[in-house]
Amino acid sequence: MNPSNFLITSLDLPVIARIIEATPEKPYMSLTLNIDYKELLNLILDFDFLNRNLNKQNPGITTTQVTLPLLMSLQRLLSLNDEPEKIPLFAPLIKREIFYHILLSEQGERLRQLVKKKSSTHKIAKAIEWLKTHYSDRFSIDDLAVKFHMSPSSFYHHFRCLTTMSPLQYQKWLRLNEARRLMLTENLDVTSAAFRVGYESVSQFTREYHRLFGNPPLKDKKLHSE
Repeated sequence: MNPSNFLITSLDLPVIARIIEATPEKPYMSLTLNIDYKELLNLILDFDFLNRNLNKQNPGITTTQVTLPLLMSLQRLLSLNDEPEKIPLFAPLIKREIFYHILLSEQGERLRQLVKKKSSTHKIAKAIEWLKTHYSDRFSIDDLAVKFHMSPSSFYHHFRCLTTMSPLQYQKWLRLNEARRLMLTENLDVTSAAFRVGYESVSQFTREYHRLFGNPPLKDKKLHSE
């Protein structure tokens, strides 16, 4: 990713980032803007984006070239920090303009599909929301497919296309990250954390934790407590 790109994610996906270019003369700066789905839907309906033949669907996270109109809108949004009294009036208008430019970009189809209730993207987004609160449950692909009104093969295909992971891999990622949080912030022991997030085998939990984070859970906990 370079300074002329922006990154957009329409789903809650695991991301690891590292800053490789930054100096006192050219510091690294970034801006995160949450997507307001209600405003996005209003914009799509107002400008008839649902009936436009936009770009093909991309994975759930990717980078795209920043256009000059989009950059100018972002600059105007940032400049409001110098005049905070204007934020309540102008920020919503500028954000609407930003979403409009994104809908016209290569990412437009992804956002359009996300708010279109019968689209596969919308269904997978709902499945991810469900998984985030039921990661400790046991389930099968067939169960999830039925729950979100898709065939098992279609559900698996679209889930993997959008997240680059299978549903069970995504569940594992959620479990391991929650277990790590429990150990590091709530001081749970390894066994308690493993069982809390749905593991039935501590040895399996330890293997998968090591594979994801580079250290076994007990060592990882000690390193972060020092």
